[in-house]
Amino acid sequence: MLKRETAALLDDPWQLALISYIPLLGIIGLWLLFSAGLPRQLPVAVVDLDQSQVTRALARQLQANPVTQPISYTDLASAVDAMQQAEVYALLVLPHGFKRDLLTGKSPTIDIRYNSQFLLVGKLLSSQLQASMADGLKPFAAMKQLAAGVPKAKVAVNLSPVSSQTTALFNRNNNYVGFLVPPVLIALLQLVAMMVFANSLNRELRWNTTSEWVSLGMWKGIAAKVLFYTPIVLLHGGFILALIYLYLGLPIAGSIALLLVAQLLMLLAVWLLVLLIFFVLKDSARVISFCTAMFAPAFAFMGVTFPTHEMPALAQWWRVIMPSSHYIETHIAVVSYGQGWLATLPQFTGYWGFLLLLIPISVLAAKGFDSADNVTAPLAAKEH
Repeated sequence: MLKRETAALLDDPWQLALISYIPLLGIIGLWLLFSAGLPRQLPVAVVDLDQSQVTRALARQLQANPVTQPISYTDLASAVDAMQQAEVYALLVLPHGFKRDLLTGKSPTIDIRYNSQFLLVGKLLSSQLQASMADGLKPFAAMKQLAAGVPKAKVAVNLSPVSSQTTALFNRNNNYVGFLVPPVLIALLQLVAMMVFANSLNRELRWNTTSEWVSLGMWKGIAAKVLFYTPIVLLHGGFILALIYLYLGLPIAGSIALLLVAQLLMLLAVWLLVLLIFFVLKDSARVISFCTAMFAPAFAFMGVTFPTHEMPALAQWWRVIMPSSHYIETHIAVVSYGQGWLATLPQFTGYWGFLLLLIPISVLAAKGFDSADNVTAPLAAKEH
């Protein structure tokens, strides 16, 4: 059966591409996309309606921030239009009479708006814009206190009574490569694994070889596909880990071998889901379409960029049946906390529910295939 899979693979250029250069191009392309590590020079629209020395100093403060790139607009309407066209990610308005209100003891308002559709960019700009404005206004607050007769030694204490330092755990530099790239690549690996296995199963329909497959032993054929493709896809998973933690040198507190075992369990769970969908639909186009729709949102369900407990019940159920959601919990625990083998075993048992899929798969596989299932048989006349 393994020789049969090898021969079929050599006759299928698309399958060859799926197990060779397509995953590598995807992995390298996604890494290059996030390789900058931190977002820099994000365009921000600045509308200075006051045109005073104070507002120009605040604009220079934004220019000094490496995260923001202020772009001046003469009127609010053009700035709003630029934001709606996604030419800028945030909008900052310095109102008329800003300097006058500041010097006369009033409380002028700086209007800051950001596009929260870009979740990470929006959160980053929100914090950076507020920090830049606070730093830029500190000298004026100090002057006000000195004018009120506050001793110079107490001014700094009054402005910052408690100094604080915020440091992200397990990612001190807030590096996006360590934060986003691993879950993004795992989602890609799961998608590629689904397509490889689904394409292998669909080939029996496209090439009209289901009767031969059944005569040779359907479960033997399934086992051959699992044994044939699991090491190949696992090799791509190992390449991801080697790229991130060995070549790029990102910190990892635990064992890479443990992550490989976790990837193996994830792949087996993916195979079971694809098998169930294949035997339910028995149509190559529908199998690929359904699997793609099911596995495409895997990244959103990992809980890396959005708290999963805030998701609606349907989304949380969808997350539970996604193998990558189980894997990413182990991945984060091993990489960040240095979780060992014994502590990981309870997480491995979380895959037991996927074994229940063997029951409907066995029932559906026992029904075999109708001749109508081989809908694309005439297209495969060249091989058989």
